[in-house]
Amino acid sequence: MRLLVTGAGGMLGRDLVAAAHAHGHECAGLERQALDVTDRRAVDAAVADAAPEVIVNCAAWTDVDAAEADEAAALAVNGAGAGNLARAALAVGAQLVQVSTDYVFDGTATRPYVESDPTGPLSAYGRTKLAGELAVLGASPDHAVVRTAWLFGAGGANFVATMLALAAAGRDEVAVVTDQIGCPTFTGHLAEKLIEIAAERRAGIFHAAAAGHCSRHEFAQAIFAATGYDVRVSATTSAAQARAAARPAWSVLASERDPQPLPPWADGLSAYLALAPIAVQR
Repeated sequence: MRLLVTGAGGMLGRDLVAAAHAHGHECAGLERQALDVTDRRAVDAAVADAAPEVIVNCAAWTDVDAAEADEAAALAVNGAGAGNLARAALAVGAQLVQVSTDYVFDGTATRPYVESDPTGPLSAYGRTKLAGELAVLGASPDHAVVRTAWLFGAGGANFVATMLALAAAGRDEVAVVTDQIGCPTFTGHLAEKLIEIAAERRAGIFHAAAAGHCSRHEFAQAIFAATGYDVRVSATTSAAQARAAARPAWSVLASERDPQPLPPWADGLSAYLALAPIAVQR
């Protein structure tokens, strides 16, 4: 399989390129500096040159709070950029696999969200990612959208790295919210699932997040317990830690289309810690 990965410089993009090569696929990765997905002509040229069978789009505006201040800029990347790739893929007979997010939901559910549940984003980021989903599937029903949640991986900013950096700097207490529940998902595990979806040319919407769920507070406790740091995790709420963008309170994803979920989030944490550049306390 010939793959093209956009956003290849990010956590997920790097893991995806590595996973593709490990499985014997031909894979080209384009970082943001090499391809601006908002430039339609550049996208058309890059896709025509690579002649892929499948494109996996990991390029995204991921600064959730900054999107509130500049939704148009976020939409250019997450919405129009995804649409540019979808149309370019169609022109060369390739499939696009678009990576999306739990933030397309409003977080008011009492059970895991599945693919057929209605969307209702709370934030500019969520709205722009939903626009990308619609652009991709509107270009071709043979394209795929893969929603995931709470990503963490080596070589990029993420919740686990933030907690470990605070501990390494000598913090003995951190306040973490108890009212955000989700599925912390290791990018190495998600990359394997994306390769599977691409190889099988699955179409439509899929959910791919770690099995199980926890609160941010519980996740932080697990991080420190696994690394031996003596850091107290005090409880706080989303209201007390006011942010520019609203976060869904319930971000638990499950799939009604895929019988094989990703490994549990605790397994993902263990896999990440084996790779993390920050030394842990044993």
